[in-house]
Amino acid sequence: VQLQASGGGTVQAGGSLRLACAASGRYIRTISNNALGWFRQAPGKEREFVASINWRGDSTGYADFVKGRFTISRDNVRNALYLQMDSLKTDDTAVYYCAKSRSSAVTSHLDYYTGWGQGTQVTVSS
Repeated sequence: VQLQASGGGTVQAGGSLRLACAASGRYIRTISNNALGWFRQAPGKEREFVASINWRGDSTGYADFVKGRFTISRDNVRNALYLQMDSLKTDDTAVYYCAKSRSSAVTSHLDYYTGWGQGTQVTVSS
């Protein structure tokens, strides 16, 4: 299973974007049993955790720098994952990726995640 992020773009600081993530591949149904996550990577920096959601969608975790601004959600019927990003800052500029965890619980550990697809570029201008 591979997960593809979409919905990125250029927005002014203070604005909003909603990212979506769709699963494709032979074992799509398996992602409903897994936690899913969003990560981001800015130029010259390591990929970092943004948010995670458990398999049922009733437990979430966020990096401190996005708490209160970003909201992660999922739709297991559509095999989709979302990230609502509000009050965007210039520091949020990065390529955003979604991935599937090998755990069903929320986790921020990069090594738990697989199914990385192409990310989507988010650019926040001042």
